[in-house]
Amino acid sequence: MRKLSLIALCLFFSLIAQAQDKAPAYPLITHDAYFSIWSFGDGLTSSATKHWTGKEQSLLGVIKVDDKFYRFLGEESKTFKTVLPAADELKYQAAYSFDQPENGWETNAYDDAAWKKADAPFGDDHSAKTKWNTDDLYFRRTFEISKVSATKKYLKLNHDDNVMVYLNGKLIYRKNGWVSDYAYLPIEDGILKAGKNVLAIHVKNTAGGRHLDAGIVEEEAQDIKISPASQTNVAISATTTKYTFACGKVELQVSFTSPLLLNDIKLTARPISYINYAVKSTDAKTHQVSVFFGASSNIAVNTPMQTVSARKSAKNNLSILKTGTVEQPILKKRGDDVRIDWGYLYVAVPAQFNAVQFIGTQNENLKSFMQAKYPAQSQVLNAKNLNLSSVIPFGAVSSATVEKYVMLGYDDVKSVEYFGEKLAPVWKKSGKDFENELAEAGKEYPTLKAKCATFDAQLYADAKKAGGTAYADLCKLAYRQAIAAHKIVYAPNGDILFLSKENFSNGSINTVDVTYPSAPQFLVYSPELLKGMLNGIFYYSESGKWKKPFAAHDLGTYPLANGQTYGEDMPVEEAGNMIILTAAITKAEGNAKYAEKHWEVMSVWANYLLREGFDPANQLCTDDFAGHLARNANLSVKAIVALGGYAQMAQQLGKTDVATKYRTAALQMAQNWMKMADDGDHYALTFNDKNTWSQKYNLIWDKLLKLDLFPKEVYKKEINFYLTKQKDFGLPLDSRRTYTKSDWIMWTATLADNEADFQKFVAPIYRYATETESRVPLSDWHETTNGKMTGFQARSVVGGYFIKMLADKWGIK
Repeated sequence: MRKLSLIALCLFFSLIAQAQDKAPAYPLITHDAYFSIWSFGDGLTSSATKHWTGKEQSLLGVIKVDDKFYRFLGEESKTFKTVLPAADELKYQAAYSFDQPENGWETNAYDDAAWKKADAPFGDDHSAKTKWNTDDLYFRRTFEISKVSATKKYLKLNHDDNVMVYLNGKLIYRKNGWVSDYAYLPIEDGILKAGKNVLAIHVKNTAGGRHLDAGIVEEEAQDIKISPASQTNVAISATTTKYTFACGKVELQVSFTSPLLLNDIKLTARPISYINYAVKSTDAKTHQVSVFFGASSNIAVNTPMQTVSARKSAKNNLSILKTGTVEQPILKKRGDDVRIDWGYLYVAVPAQFNAVQFIGTQNENLKSFMQAKYPAQSQVLNAKNLNLSSVIPFGAVSSATVEKYVMLGYDDVKSVEYFGEKLAPVWKKSGKDFENELAEAGKEYPTLKAKCATFDAQLYADAKKAGGTAYADLCKLAYRQAIAAHKIVYAPNGDILFLSKENFSNGSINTVDVTYPSAPQFLVYSPELLKGMLNGIFYYSESGKWKKPFAAHDLGTYPLANGQTYGEDMPVEEAGNMIILTAAITKAEGNAKYAEKHWEVMSVWANYLLREGFDPANQLCTDDFAGHLARNANLSVKAIVALGGYAQMAQQLGKTDVATKYRTAALQMAQNWMKMADDGDHYALTFNDKNTWSQKYNLIWDKLLKLDLFPKEVYKKEINFYLTKQKDFGLPLDSRRTYTKSDWIMWTATLADNEADFQKFVAPIYRYATETESRVPLSDWHETTNGKMTGFQARSVVGGYFIKMLADKWGIK
């Protein structure tokens, strides 16, 4: 009997485990590239919550049930006390040499009196106090410590590139490569001494930038440790991530909802999310319950050493906490691994919930919650690492569910700079302040909660109908990520702009070949937002600011959209993308008005493709990580399909002669392509290199737009060949390497003419998304042999997963 019970118990927990949704990382707060907070593990309590870049942005939740405490959200943050300050904390000088010194230079006994001395950090960028432009930097910093505590010590290090670090002559760290921010690296006990110490570092530049700064910190003691609640489920839907916990004899459901309903652009642009708590007793008894929620001020900084201020107020029947940096450097930073350090984070609770709100450090505030003794101050000025804390009493909770919620919002004051003009967020067009936006969001929550649930269910049903269960699971995972890698604003001329950030790629803003793979999601749900992805690029050419006969690659580096900053053009790629996507908008809207508006510049691009597109010169395409490629057969397909789309739009506009000319040319190109790319049972990677292959994902628009430039046998021939090349975690991008792009696989899969073949491509992507060891917001670039990310994360291109739903919506089988 005992054995059978054990088997039944194992089966029960197995079923629970199977019921939980799996993701590389779980979206919690998702609005734009700056306001984007995730859980990087299967358990909500397994680590502190983080910005999509991986930097800690702590949300902490604790529930009190009677006299016991359970942590259900995040993990207590580590805090550090400075032993030897780095340059981000305090100005210091170090001895340095660009020439290789004598042996023993790293030891305490070495005499560095002849070395130069200068301010740190050292490097070749704008942050460097001392310029370093050579291959090697040797660095020595001598310092005294009166007493060494027993607390764990860490090296605080920011370096570019290869580094070897010595403390008192002992090698304590080495790494090939670079980091973009300070890393905290444990130091073995006993190496740091009372009295004289020497920190010696050799950095070698191998490519690109140069940088060095270093200090030493020690971990501050955390005298509060709260046991985690038992997570029993997590469910992801398009707009909501919902967790369920057992907290003693109480069940807690926590739902994170970012109401990104794309049919309502104003709502989608409003940067306010909801965290809902639903509590009930599970033992038929009554329990006293209260919930602690804490949000770190680090959500409003680029680095934790930036000083912030925080205030408490009450307005519009809301209890409100607000924090932001003291400096407020609005739109002063640009780049990839960068977080916002201007504007203000808000935590708001409806007054009817009788929350107690207070400001302090996380450790102090947890003590206050556990002791029920709360600080009275209404503001804290010029501090670091503050916690905005709210305690919500639920009172006596029985088997009837009690629900209360918190709102988390961000006022970025100015969102992006667009050709020299700083653009305000969309919600400011109403003339309201952010507290009023919060009040409106609070009033709308019951309705929005129902709308989101309805939308989520419909999306899943539509996706499942189009592509099956695994496909639907991938779409619901991709939905918020694709939207939150953009910012919605309005241009000075009134045009909507939906500007992407090229996350963990190069930080470009409004990259055309990021728009292209992202487009299907927005063609399904909001063609107007896809126009917002194209409008800035059209303006750049039509204004005369971009003078080349093809479209620009980007509009700058996020958040500054003042003109292309990418170092090289992609002529065929971007001209083809813009024309194809305009043709897709024309199909989605059932008219060619948008095409007509931009016909003049599209005609220039079409002319360029007519001359240069069929047999592309040595150039980059969207898969630029794979390097330059001449005579690229897939890029040629893009040019051919773009010309076919241009002819289709010309026909709708009554430009019959133009339509005939370009369709005839596209048809002839397609015939020539089939001959030149033919490699027996498939088509080659390039026209001149047989025994190669590549995914011809650009063919999908021939199918979806019903251009009929290529015979269906071309699709079939490629699909049959691809099925012989599959790896455990997907179809490789091409014959050169085994890595892939999951968005392109989904496009390729949609070329299949039957459900069975489609599923054969989707199954390995689903396996990758649910089994990968790379615990970051979904990467679109991964290795097909082991399921690990190769690069990129949290990018909008996963919107490309919706291509099968788009085909279904347009009645394309």
